[in-house]
Order: sequence, then C-alpha cells, then structure tokens
Amino acid sequence: MPIASLIGMDHVVVVVRDLDAAEAQWRKLGFTISPRGVHSAHMGTANHTIMLGDDYLELMGVLTPTERNAPMRELLARTEGIDRVAFTTIDAKKGVAALKTLGFQDTADPIPFSRPGTLADGRQTEARFETFQWPLTERPGGVRLFACQHFTRDAVWLPELTSHANGAVRVRHVEILSETPEAAAQHMSRLIDQPVTRLADGGFEVITGGARGTFQFVDRRTFEARHEGVPFETLPPHGGVALTIETSDINGARRALGSLSVSATTTSVSVAPRHANGVLVTFVTA
Repeated sequence: MPIASLIGMDHVVVVVRDLDAAEAQWRKLGFTISPRGVHSAHMGTANHTIMLGDDYLELMGVLTPTERNAPMRELLARTEGIDRVAFTTIDAKKGVAALKTLGFQDTADPIPFSRPGTLADGRQTEARFETFQWPLTERPGGVRLFACQHFTRDAVWLPELTSHANGAVRVRHVEILSETPEAAAQHMSRLIDQPVTRLADGGFEVITGGARGTFQFVDRRTFEARHEGVPFETLPPHGGVALTIETSDINGARRALGSLSVSATTTSVSVAPRHANGVLVTFVTA
C-alpha cells in the first residue's frame, strides 16, 4: 500500500560545481530561473529553482562543507548531475513513521530549514520546509531519495517563475541508468511501496503517485537506443542521467534551445548532457 503521506515527485536536485555558471546555462535552455537562495547554515548550500506546475528542478551548489552536504560533495568530486529526487510529503513526521513501519528503522527524524526569498513587488519572504531522507544505504540505481514538506508554497511557486520560454510544465520522468535495471526498479518499489511496470523497450517504470513524474530504470543499451543521435561523451555506470520535461509548446522549446538542440522530432527535442551539467534533457509534447 503506497505511503499515504507522500503524494508524488516534488523536485529533482541537479548538483553543480559553479552555481552561477549553471544558472546562466539553464537560462540558455529557455527556463526562467529563480534568484539565488541560500539555505540554513547547517545545510551549507545554495540553489536556483526552476518552478513548473506541481513540481520543479533545483540547481544546487555547496557554499560551505557540512556534514549534511557530505554525500553531495562526494558526487561532485566525480561528476555533476542528478544527485537526488524529492517527494512531496504532507506530513514529514508521518512519513518517517511509515518508513520505519516498512523496515527502515534507521530513518532519521525530519530536519527543518529555510531560505530567504524576494517577491515580485520587492518584499522579502522566507520559504520554510521540513525534510526527511531515506537511509543513505538505500540508493536505487545510485539515486538518493528524500521528501519535502512545504510550509510556504506561496513563497516558492511564484507566478513570475512558472512561465518558461521553452513551455516547460512538468517533469514526466527521471531516467536512471543501471547495469541491473529490474533489480534497481524493485529496490525503488520497496522504498516507496509503489508497483513496477516493464516497458516495451525493456526499461522498468515506478510511479510516484497521482499524475506526478515517474522513475524509469534502463540499462546502457536501452538508454542509447532511446536517445539515438544525442552525443554522450561519457556515461556513468549508474545514476540519474536524464530528465523528460513536458512542454506546452514544442516549437517554443525548439526556438529556446536554438543551436543547442539535438535529436529533434515533431514531438520532442533534446539537449546533450554537456549543455545541462551532465543531464540529458528532453522536451516532449504535453
């Protein structure tokens, strides 16, 4: 039975070494980018968000090494890219209790944090959250998981941030590369208590709830067949490697990407990982 306090994918965290450069690069892809937000001191991080409909993308960098951001620094020592994925939780404490019921007894209590923000009229605000994470030993396909309870959604989903030149409206799915994709999908299934479906091309999908984005686990052969024509300098043996984003305007997405676009069809257009901090981003018609 799905975890009642989770209502699906909330956001995808892309970790970067140079936050200013990443902000400029994703702006070139046609996204509206939030001003830099600095997290509470114990987090030691800062971010830019790309707000969509019910979900969003988060570009995150390290400002000060802390215990909390050690796993993120471990990944950045090797590469940039998708580090973790968050679920929306309506009650972080109940979420922790549910994980313990599923057998993950070493799940830590929720952690509160905040970051300042600026509204369109110049007024200052504060975005407040409470998060919990699955044990660090539980990384299906190499991707870390956590859940986020939003106490101040109006300070995060600002109307001026949700309109994008590329027409982006939501995350359709996150692709996770694995040498054993079925096993990785089953691992994810156990962590969030959602079913696994085998896809026609040999991939495996795990839903996250409602109409929110899904996880798709694929091996290298399946991944490269899906994205024929996209240049890959290198691919890690496992981990989050691609995002599929729904757009309300595929032609607008093509115009926004300009010369950065590759593998364009009548219903999709992609940008290679080297132009998106190690993430293959594909826009598809909504």
